[in-house]
Amino acid sequence: MTETTDIVAVDQAAKASPTVTAFRFGDPESVIDSRELSQYFEMWHNGRWYEPPLPMGKLAQTFNMSPYHRSAIALKVNILVAQQTPSRWLVSDAFERFALDFLQMGNGYLEFVPNMAGGLARADHAPALHTRPGIEAGKYWFVNGPMGDIHEFQIGRVFHLQQPDVAQEIFGMPEWLSALQSGLLNENATLFRRKYYLNGAHAGFVFYLSEPLADTKMADAITEQLKSAKGRGNFRNLFMHIPGGKKDGVQIVPLSDVTAKDEFTNIKTMSRDDMLAAHRTPPQLIGIVPTNSSGFGKVSDARDAYYETEIVPIARRMLRMNDWFGVQVLAFADYVLSDGSIIRQVGNGFQKVAAGTR
Repeated sequence: MTETTDIVAVDQAAKASPTVTAFRFGDPESVIDSRELSQYFEMWHNGRWYEPPLPMGKLAQTFNMSPYHRSAIALKVNILVAQQTPSRWLVSDAFERFALDFLQMGNGYLEFVPNMAGGLARADHAPALHTRPGIEAGKYWFVNGPMGDIHEFQIGRVFHLQQPDVAQEIFGMPEWLSALQSGLLNENATLFRRKYYLNGAHAGFVFYLSEPLADTKMADAITEQLKSAKGRGNFRNLFMHIPGGKKDGVQIVPLSDVTAKDEFTNIKTMSRDDMLAAHRTPPQLIGIVPTNSSGFGKVSDARDAYYETEIVPIARRMLRMNDWFGVQVLAFADYVLSDGSIIRQVGNGFQKVAAGTR
């Protein structure tokens, strides 16, 4: 193979017209993307069970994408577990796993385990990560990966509670999904900052000296002073006098600014606020330190409002399992507000009663 090189005369290259390069940014993309929206038109199935619109494995990994996200989920689970009254059909461990799946994955599953007489012996937790609704009504499958074990539940033996999705009714979608990008951005900002510190290549500045009156002896003296600025010599000032020197004869040119060039603090704060808004969680309940002098207000007031407006609706949805199982599998204890009033379970709902009422 022969390679050839074109030789262009200098005057010919100088006369050549410069090439103009133009480009444009992509158009803004909406959350209603046609490619992604088409995935909801028909749920994919393999003839036995439906596959979820989002990969459940990836959705499970996002549980640890940010401390704010995990803390908000854990707060709801902790309050529900603290208020649950364990029964002989549903133990506390199974309920906690069910609640965690429901809040993180948008789907919660409990298996009807029969006794010798065909009645309910216990309600076992079925992991949302591996449970799939079958194309046959009332049938569910346990699928442990594409090459793992497959178990077919008997028809009518799995209770499925889902957070409703407006696009389909087979799987639930978690309510916090709108803050997924904010959570990932929060994680990426932290990972970027960790890599920035771990790579070890942080040149602080360039000391540029261009004064003609500065000789080699003066340069050596400055170098020696800079070398000694460590240990006990940290943070000491350096005096320099050059007779007849000019304004820009000595320049300090920073190479990197570790404080705010990548807007690390702003990214963390804004993405945190997005996640808290999606979870509707007061910041003082998950250990966030206020930056203003007035703080966030009383924790007791925030906790009471949070329980009444957020935990009670979740608990009402979970109480639907009592009708499905035919017995009172789940019950919640009274919640006493700071003013003495009580939020009490009545049937499969809740009622607020005045202080002193039994």
